[in-house]
Amino acid sequence: MRAMRAETFSGYEGLKLIELPKPAVTKATVLVRITAAGVTPLDHTILSGKFHHAKPPLVLGNEGAGVVEEGGGTDFPVGSRVMFWGTYGVFEDGTYREWIGVRKEDLCLIPDNVDDVSAAGIPVAYLTAQVALTRAGFRAGKTVLAPAIGGSVGNAVTQLARALGAKHAISSTTNHAKAEQAKALGFNEVIDTSLEKLGDGVRRITDGYGADIVIDGIGGEVLSDALGALALEGSLTTLGYSASRKTTIDVTDLIVPQASIRSLNMFAQPQAAVTDAWNVTVSLLKSGAIKPIVAKTFPLAEAADALRYLVEGRPFGRVVLTV
Repeated sequence: MRAMRAETFSGYEGLKLIELPKPAVTKATVLVRITAAGVTPLDHTILSGKFHHAKPPLVLGNEGAGVVEEGGGTDFPVGSRVMFWGTYGVFEDGTYREWIGVRKEDLCLIPDNVDDVSAAGIPVAYLTAQVALTRAGFRAGKTVLAPAIGGSVGNAVTQLARALGAKHAISSTTNHAKAEQAKALGFNEVIDTSLEKLGDGVRRITDGYGADIVIDGIGGEVLSDALGALALEGSLTTLGYSASRKTTIDVTDLIVPQASIRSLNMFAQPQAAVTDAWNVTVSLLKSGAIKPIVAKTFPLAEAADALRYLVEGRPFGRVVLTV
């Protein structure tokens, strides 16, 4: 089978199209023919040699969608369309290939109203977003800020919070064109930070109240700015660092509102939390309350170009490989 494997963690040139044996079905796995694979910032981090837990050679790809070919039993019959996420592409070979053995607990049936390309970009974004919201104590009526509306987590948190009854579901962008695109897609509480500061925008939208919950997948200065937007006893969850791993904070942004910072590592979550997140996400997908946004697709052999487009092009929506 064809696979795009990182032979070295040396940047885009480390990705090579190779032939690998088709995986054998085991008692612990379900054989899935991959139709689409999500491209994520984590893939780029690994390929750049900045995720020390991963080791080359490694087939990248943390999430995907496809069709069950064998081993799914009555829960996932042969021919079922499924989407999945797990440690694939990080601690074991991932989804940038034609077939994969997936643990049954990582699988989820794709709703009939969702196509495979959209489904491939659902797991990482929406599971992360839902788990983060749950851990932060979200409930209807809360105000949520998730910076970077065009990115996977920012988009997913904003959609989920709005669908689940947030008083305000706020996001942001540094790009004026993206702000206009967001409004055209129905995101009416997006702060254009080329025109105003993040904290000022949050205060404007909330009449001075601030954000009860911040879910930050960006890091760097965005995290620092978002802390200044917290409401009394608000919390910020940090779970990504695409902007930077380092930031400087003003401790009074925590002390004055008695706010808190917490972190989220999806690989450390119990299965029950992931299952709950799947249940919420699938229900909202079926109802149409949330809808994944795909910016562009690339064929499998152009995985390096797909990653470059994601990281350097900073598109609005997900980048997906078609297999």
